[in-house]
Amino acid sequence: MSTKEEVLEQVDLKTQKQRENEIVLFNDDYNTFDHVIETLIYACEHTPEQAEQCSILVHYKGKCTVKTGPYDELEPRCSKLLDAGLSAEIV
Repeated sequence: MSTKEEVLEQVDLKTQKQRENEIVLFNDDYNTFDHVIETLIYACEHTPEQAEQCSILVHYKGKCTVKTGPYDELEPRCSKLLDAGLSAEIV
């Protein structure tokens, strides 16, 4: 195996280890924009601008990735979103 192949193989292994999960927020007919924005600021530590942009994307596209990272860091954040009455899941 050449050095180039070994390096590529190491990069592939690192890429697999670094794959991150996502919290996907889904649109619903119940929550107001203000509630979604406030919850994203609280649960995901978004800035007000980020939270507003995500809420608009969710409204028009039906869903939006609101946070990425390791599963262990996303799970409590997703729980906060769900506890606030939002529809979200970790993928």
